[in-house]
Parts: sequence; C-alpha cells; structure tokens
Amino acid sequence: MSGIIGKKIGMTSIYDASGKNVPCTVIEAGPCVVTQVKTPETDGYEAIQLAFEDKKEKHTSKALKGHFDKAGVNPKKVVREFTRFEKGHQKAIGEEVTVEIFVEGEFIDVIGTSKGKGFQGVVKRHGFAGVNDATHGQHNRNRAPGSIGASSYPSRVFKGMRMAGRTGNDRVKMINLQILKIVPEKNIIVVKGSVPGANGSYVIVERWS
Repeated sequence: MSGIIGKKIGMTSIYDASGKNVPCTVIEAGPCVVTQVKTPETDGYEAIQLAFEDKKEKHTSKALKGHFDKAGVNPKKVVREFTRFEKGHQKAIGEEVTVEIFVEGEFIDVIGTSKGKGFQGVVKRHGFAGVNDATHGQHNRNRAPGSIGASSYPSRVFKGMRMAGRTGNDRVKMINLQILKIVPEKNIIVVKGSVPGANGSYVIVERWS
C-alpha cells in the first residue's frame, strides 16, 4: 500500500541526533481495513478502498451498513480510495493496513482540510498591509483593500481578485514531509513539520510521489 488514513493528534517537538529541537506533528495512522478492491473489469479502474475508525451502527445509513457487512467489517467513520499501490501486492477484503507500511526516515505526503476561519478581510486573508502610514486625512482605512481598478472597462471584477471572503476549510496537501519516528504498538507516526487541519481532524498519509 502507498497510503493510510489517520487522525491528527497535535504538535510537539523532539530532539534529533544533533541535539536540535525539531517541531513535529503526531498522527494516529490506522489501523485501517480494506472494504473494497476495485478492478478494471468490474469498476473501470484499479483502487483499494480503506476504512478507518469504528462508529455506531445506529449512525450508519442502510446503504453503508450493507457495504460494510459485505466486507465483513464493523461500520467505519471514514472511507477513502487509494489508486497508487505496488503492483502485485493486492490487498484482500477485510485485511488490515497498519502504520508498519512506512519506515522511519522516508518522506510522505499528508492531505487534510485546513482550519476554517470564516469570512475574513484582505489583511488576514491575503496579507495586505493596509494604510499603515496614514496621511492626507485618512480615516478608518488601516485595513481597507483600496481600489480594485475596475472602471467603465471592464465594468466587472475579474475572477480571482484578492478581496475579502471565506478563508480556510480547503483541501491542503503538504508534500515531502519526513517521518521522524514510528510507534507501531500505538499506531503513531511522528512527522517533521506541520500538517493541515485542527487536532482530531482526519488526514490521508501517502508515500511521497
């Protein structure tokens, strides 16, 4: 397998071999269970579907319950597909995937959903400076966006214009993060640097591509 589903626990720091204090993120990765194996003959493409973390049956729809029953596993909270995996290493339905698919020192990608900040102005959203050295009668303009340049032409605002709006809550992929430590008995990966999302949010950990 090239990846696994996990949950962000939080950030901490550890000392490396040189004695440097390195900030890192702790991720609970797996154990995940294979709930479906997709093939070109039946589905049109190859993929392995993993599920992570048990949930109560009463909170599961009938369609999903039937899907999990077919795989012979308990209802799960998170289901994701992985299309990149080593050829010839097919997983069977019901098989477990653990953190041991990774090794310490290798590089991975982590995909998560960033923290939502709600509706924000241009200073927080895009880093605008505003009118810091206010002169010539400027009043209450310290965090204003200023002119956006549209006049009789083009008489509209161009798409992508940096303005106020909803910030965060986006799918973010952090690439080339190094695994500093693996604790198999606790399903823990310690990754160098930061990972998108709040503590307790779900992430996908994939071997670096």
